[in-house]
Amino acid sequence: MLNFRINKIILAKKLLSQLNKKPHEFGVRSELFSNIRRGRTLVEFSSPNIAKKFHAGHLRSTIIGNFISNLKEALGNDVIRVNYLGDWGMQFGLLGVGFQRFGSQEKLKENALQHLFDVYVQVNKEAEGDEGVQEAARVFFRKLEEGDDHALLLWKQFREITVEEYKRVYKRLGVHFDLYSGESFHQRQTQHVLQKLREQDLLKTTEKGTGVVDLSPAGDMSSYSTVLRSDGTSLYITRIVEGGHCMSFIVCSSCRHVPFGLVQGMSTRHGEVVFLEDILDEARNRMLRNMSHSRTTKDLENPEYTAEKVGVSALIIQDFKGPITSDYKFDWKRVLQAQGDTGVFLQYTHARLCRWDPPVTLLQEDRSIFILQHLLRYDEVLYRCTQELQPRHLVNFLMTLRLRLFAGACSVLANGMTILGITPTEKM
Repeated sequence: MLNFRINKIILAKKLLSQLNKKPHEFGVRSELFSNIRRGRTLVEFSSPNIAKKFHAGHLRSTIIGNFISNLKEALGNDVIRVNYLGDWGMQFGLLGVGFQRFGSQEKLKENALQHLFDVYVQVNKEAEGDEGVQEAARVFFRKLEEGDDHALLLWKQFREITVEEYKRVYKRLGVHFDLYSGESFHQRQTQHVLQKLREQDLLKTTEKGTGVVDLSPAGDMSSYSTVLRSDGTSLYITRIVEGGHCMSFIVCSSCRHVPFGLVQGMSTRHGEVVFLEDILDEARNRMLRNMSHSRTTKDLENPEYTAEKVGVSALIIQDFKGPITSDYKFDWKRVLQAQGDTGVFLQYTHARLCRWDPPVTLLQEDRSIFILQHLLRYDEVLYRCTQELQPRHLVNFLMTLRLRLFAGACSVLANGMTILGITPTEKM
C-alpha cells in the first residue's frame, strides 16, 4: 500500500492556475485523449419533415445530436452538423394538390408553416374517401420527379419557407447546422442505383408492376423490399440506399448509430401533436412566473432572455438525466423545480458562482479538497461520454458541483453545460 499526503495549497494553486489561464482547455487536453483519433466528424441529427411544424417528437434527436457535436468539437474535432430533411416523397404530391385547391400565398406570408400544416390535414381528410385526390397526388409527385417546372417551383418554395422557420426555432435551442441536406439531394441518383440493381439481377418486377429487391436467404421472395412504385416513382428506401451508395465502405464502417427512447406525455389528451415552439414558450413563461417571485429578477436587464435559456436547460437536463436509450415521462413540475437535479438548479449554481471568488486559503478544508479532486475527474467523465455517447455522465458530474466553491468550479460548470447544449446564465 502506498500512502502519501497532499499539499492542499499546492493542489488548489495548481488547479486554479490551469483554470485561470486556459479555462476552455481544462479536461479536454488530458492525456486520456492522446490516443483518440481526431479529424473531421459528421453528425447527422434532427431531420424533421419539411412543410410541417417542428413537433415535440424531434426535440430529443435535436438535443442529443447537438450534445454529440459539442462534445466532439470540444475535443478538437472538425465537426460538420448535418440536418437530413425529409424533403421528398409522396406527401409532397398530396401537399402540392392540397395547396392548388386550398392554398393561399397571402396566408403563407402571414403564418407559413401553420398554413401548410392546415392544408396538409385538409387534403389528407379528402384523400381518405376520394380516390381522385389520391390519383392527383400521385400525378403531382410523378411530375416532381420528372422535373416539372411548376411542381419544382412550388416544392422549392415550401422547402425554403420551412428551413427559415426551423432556423428560428433551432436558434432558440442554441442549435445550428452547417448543412441542410435531404432526400431530394439523392433523388437524382436513384435511377443510377436502380440500374445497378438491374445489372446485378437484384431488381425484380412484381405482377403489380412495382420494383422489389429479394431479401430472403433462399432467394424465394419470402422477404423483399419495394424500391419502386408501379408508376416509376421512388420511395424513401430507394433514396436511403442511394445515400449509402454514395459513401465508400470505409466511411460506412466508421459510422455509428445512436439509438434513443421515446418521450411520453408530450401529446394532448386527444392524441394531437404538440409543437416544439409551444413547449419552448410554455417553459419560458413558467420560468418568468417563477422568477417574478425572486428579488434578483428586477436586477436583470432581459428577464425574458434569462427565462428562455433556463427553460431550455430545464428541458435538456430532464432528458439527459438517465440513459438516452430509455423512455421517460415528461413532467412539467419536475422540469422546472429550483432544487434537486434539474436544469434550473444548474443555472442557479452557475449564477451564484459567477459572483463568488474566495481566496485560495479558504479552499483547504476537507470538503473543498473533495471538490478540487472531483474537478480533476472532468477529463475522465468526458472520456466516458465519448466512449458511450451518453450525456448523463456529464450531467451527474455537474450536479456534484452544487457546493458552489470557487471560480474554477464555475468555469468547469459552464464548459460542461455548454457541451450539453445549455447556455449558462450569470444572473437569475
